Amino acid sequence: MEQAAFRPTDQEITMRVAISGSSGLIGTALSRALLERGDEVVRLVRRPVTAPNEISWDPARGELDHAALHGVSAVVNLAGAGIGDKRWTSAYKRLLVDSRVHSTATIARAIEHLDGPIRLVNGSAMGYYGDRGEEIVDEDSTPGEGFLVDLVVAWESATAPATAAGASVAIARTGLIVSPAGGLMARVLPLARLGLAGPLGNGRQWWSWITLTDEVRALMHLIDHPEITGPVNLSVAADAAVRQKDAMHALGEQLHRPSFLPAPAPALRVVLGEMAGDALASTRMAPKVLQHSGFAWTHTDISAAMRYAAQGSH
Repeated sequence: MEQAAFRPTDQEITMRVAISGSSGLIGTALSRALLERGDEVVRLVRRPVTAPNEISWDPARGELDHAALHGVSAVVNLAGAGIGDKRWTSAYKRLLVDSRVHSTATIARAIEHLDGPIRLVNGSAMGYYGDRGEEIVDEDSTPGEGFLVDLVVAWESATAPATAAGASVAIARTGLIVSPAGGLMARVLPLARLGLAGPLGNGRQWWSWITLTDEVRALMHLIDHPEITGPVNLSVAADAAVRQKDAMHALGEQLHRPSFLPAPAPALRVVLGEMAGDALASTRMAPKVLQHSGFAWTHTDISAAMRYAAQGSH
């Protein structure tokens, strides 16, 4: 089955990009950016289609008609239950894993049955590396230990059928998203406005961050460059990563609020349960692949990033 060719960034040729998780924080912003540059966006939806730009699928049952991907240049898979949406009960942990693994495996198997070239950009997370203290990790680093690590390893492994079939597959290991709405900031901003977003634990853990603007730009970069395959760290450079307490201080400065009241580790464990260990984790990522591919960030300074989050300015 013939597929549309990949589009180089320097040519004005419309791409047809299918997105799962298109209603989420990243998916919504990515869809908007692709449409603004003239591409066509097709949304994977878990219900009967109601518009020409939709494809119905059921990842829990592994159902996606591969013929529906005819003419699609790239698939961006962002599906998955929210990591921080609920307390990690046994049932919710199972949902976190299944929602990612099943969606990825369903898309990978559909791609496996296509005859022509198609690009897969699959979501992933810096949770792959676990708590690494002061170590700088890049795409060649080994996985860490813990529930999130196991989740991400299984998530990434589910792309195997697409890779084995010869598809171009990139795995986007996203850092902490700094955004005016949604994601981490949805929880932090209300506290920060009250002067309560201080250090978590000792506050010395490394935060590898990326603004929503640059997250979307990086995903589009990966869509446009099918020669980039394998894991890709989506964060600012390692020397722009910050200690958690410094990130909160930068946010407090933008809001003109104090940011020194700590959230002690024992209290976090009472409130967050098992997830507290990951909230206190230290991960300092180096986006080696992005840097070597010529990607240029819009936000590389935490103060500018927090200004963007606090005021919605770019």
